[in-house]
This record gives sequence, structure tokens and C-alpha cells, in this order.
Amino acid sequence: MSAFLNMRTTRLHLPRPHQLKLAAVLLCALAAGDVLAQAKPAAKPAAGAPAAAAPAAPAAKPNGGFLPPASSSAHVIDSVYVIVNDDVITRREVDLRMAEITQRLKAQGAQMPAEEDLRRQVVEAMITERAQLQLAKEMGVRVDDTTLDRAIGRIAENQKMSVQDMRNAMEKDGLPFAQFREQIRNEIMMQRLVEHEVDSKIQVTDAEIDTYMAAEKAAAADRVEMDIAQILVRIPENASPEQIAARKARADEVARQLRTGADFAKIAATYSDSPDALKGGAVGWRDPDRLPPIFASELRKLKPGQITPVVRTNVGFHIIKLVNERKLADAQKTDQAVVQQTHARHILLKITPTQSEDDARKKLAEIRQKIVSKQATFEDMARQYSNDGSASKGGDLGWLFPGDALTEFETPMNDVKPGEVSDIVKTPFGLHLIQVVERKSEDVSKEKERSAARQVLTDRKRQEALEDWGRQVRDRAYVEFREDK
Repeated sequence: MSAFLNMRTTRLHLPRPHQLKLAAVLLCALAAGDVLAQAKPAAKPAAGAPAAAAPAAPAAKPNGGFLPPASSSAHVIDSVYVIVNDDVITRREVDLRMAEITQRLKAQGAQMPAEEDLRRQVVEAMITERAQLQLAKEMGVRVDDTTLDRAIGRIAENQKMSVQDMRNAMEKDGLPFAQFREQIRNEIMMQRLVEHEVDSKIQVTDAEIDTYMAAEKAAAADRVEMDIAQILVRIPENASPEQIAARKARADEVARQLRTGADFAKIAATYSDSPDALKGGAVGWRDPDRLPPIFASELRKLKPGQITPVVRTNVGFHIIKLVNERKLADAQKTDQAVVQQTHARHILLKITPTQSEDDARKKLAEIRQKIVSKQATFEDMARQYSNDGSASKGGDLGWLFPGDALTEFETPMNDVKPGEVSDIVKTPFGLHLIQVVERKSEDVSKEKERSAARQVLTDRKRQEALEDWGRQVRDRAYVEFREDK
């Protein structure tokens, strides 16, 4: 499918200008698989890590790096805090992330955990993040500057700002724009890594969809949506029976504190190994059918404000709070869904250092004239000139449903009559000519229902697979804490 189509990937949204300083940490928190470890820092490999020989600490780099040039009067301006495989996290990086998280928690009015507990959570989140980024780089995942610029442009557009205005606001709040760019680059890398390592391996069969839809029909009248929060006490990969028992005892102690009135958000920020720990464990509104069945079963027994017993999964021990619930209005109804589909072709000319927008416009105008005057066919011009992957097929994009393409492309396409060629259309990917081959209207109610069921089952499997994969990446990393050295 063409690169300009809306592939429904995660959209990056930036907070309003007065929150720009927190943008980086909020984006980093989206990184899939952020499973945190609970073990307290020690100068040895983390529990569950391979018993490989420890790599030597990185040497100080002259004129830059983690330590200043050696001299009798030099003062250390930064130091190695944690070694993660062949990379390091510095004390300054940890302090900056601590400041960002602390500011966000205070802005949310959350009860603050003890500083030692918060620092442990922050460091473990950074370790997991660094290990996953290393894996992405090892696998050859790259994000070029063009892709990065487009992503940042969309962030600015979502905030109704120019990129320069966004940059000015961020730097006014003390967040260097170059640092923000790299954080966005890392976020896109993480997204691509998860797509390759987790999403691509999730399969949902037709039989599973049929079973789910039958169960849905039977339970439709009582469907609700639940606002939930969670605390996870993680079990390391290949844990011994003694380690498992210790983690269970920890989860039981957490549950005891909650039953005696402890604040859930504070306890989550203090003890939870879940990626949402620093948000007070808040998961948000979820359809219980999209949760693992063992969670949904326990949650359905609760009233708002109550917590589940300790629930064991292959990831660890969970305690889930039902914050609130609401009925899903008319969830049992499947209305007729008649949609208009468009069979379209296009020719894309990208704007590059060697082809300016003016040059591309002139070229497309010439191409359009040849097509309209029947000196050439649209297909031949697409094969000869288009910079898109569809060029070999004469620019054919197939049948498009509403929402399949970017709004900048879809809106003008909808104004074109079958057989006609559009004026020049601009999108973030370049300049296009669009030809509509034909249109049809179709009732896609059943298809839509099965598609929704497939998405529910995919989400359910993805959550479990994501937690398991994140745990494996973290546990397999060599980690050495150096803050006391």
C-alpha cells in the first residue's frame, strides 16, 4: 500500500505550550514494553540477567563524553550512573528525568512517593528504554531525518503551531529542540521495533472471531466499560521458586496496605513494576473484553473503588482497581453501515533537495496536460514519473475506504468524478495527481463487525505479548549500577 496512506500508527501529540517541558518524558512513556524491575540498585547484574562477564565501564572521553578532561583542578560535571549492556545512563540524565516526572506528578495532584522509591522507578524505566533502543539499533531500525521532520511537523500541526513556534516555546521552558528531536526519533524507533517484534507475530483466527462474536451476542445487554488502575509486581524471567515466593509476598503486602486504606496511586508509584506506575497505575477506560480473561473475570465481581485479589500471570502478580464503570450505550446494536469506496490511482512527486516544490508543480502540470489531452495515459505517466511504490502498477491504489488515506489526500479525491484527474494536491509526502477510476457503495456491517472483533482479540493478545516481550528484553540486559562508585 502506498506510503501516504494512513496506516493507523501511533499519533504523537504534544502538550499545550505551558506543558512543552514535559513533552519528552510523556512521549518516552509511550514506549511499548516499559516493564520496570523492582530489585534495589546494587553493583551487580540485575536478577534474571545472563551470567555473562561484566563489560568494562566506558572510559572517560577527552573533550566531551561523560567525564571532563583530566586535570588536577577538574570537577566532575557528570558521571556514569548505570551501565546497560554496552551503553551508559549518566547521573545527569537520571536527574533530568526525575525533575520531569516530579513536575508531572505534582501537576496532576498525585501523592508523591518517597524520593528513593521514585528514583528507583525512574531508573528502571530508563534501563528498559535503553535496552529496547539498543535492540532496535542492533536490528537495523533507523529513522531518517525526512521521516522525523514529518512527525515533528504533525505534532506542531496538532497543536496549531508552526514548528518554529513550538521550538521557541520548548526552548523557553528549558528543553533543547535537538534533544526533543532525538526523543521523537527514539519513540518512532521503539514503535517500529514493537511492530516487528510483537505486532507482526500476533495472529487471530476466524474460529477465534466466531467464538468471540457468539459470546458477545449473548452478553451484549450487560456490556460496560471500566476505568481501571493496576499494580504489577514483576517476576524475573527464569525466576527460581524462592524468587517467585518473594515476589508473591511483596504483592500480598501491597494488597494488605491497600485493604487498610493506603492510597492506590501512591502505592503504585512506589511499588509497581508496570509502565504506568509513574501515573499512579492509571490504565484508563477499557472494554473488559479487550483485557486478558483472568482480569475481566475478577473485575466483573467488583464495585467501583474495590480491588481484585492478587492475580498471577506469566509476567508477575497483579492487583487491579476498578476506579469506575459505565454502560456502553447501544453496544448490542449493529446498524447498517453503507460506505462509499473509491478506486483511485495517483502520481506522486516528492519534494527533495534536487527537486523543489516549484519544479514538481511544473512537472505535474505538464503530466496532467498530457493525460487530459489524451497524449498519454495516467498509468503510463505514473509508471514513468511517480515516486511512490504504486508506480509499477500504474499508480493503482485499489479500493479505498473512508479514512484509509490522509485527509489532505482523501478530501480532494472525494471531489473528483470517476474518469477525471484532480488538480495538483499537496500532502506531507509531496505533490500528487489523483485519478478516480470508479466508486461503489457497499453495506459493510458484517465486515465491520468482524473487523471490530478481530481488533478486540488482537488488542487482548498484544497486551499480554507486549508485557512478556518487555520483561524478556529487560531481564536479558546486562545491568551494573555505578552510582556509589
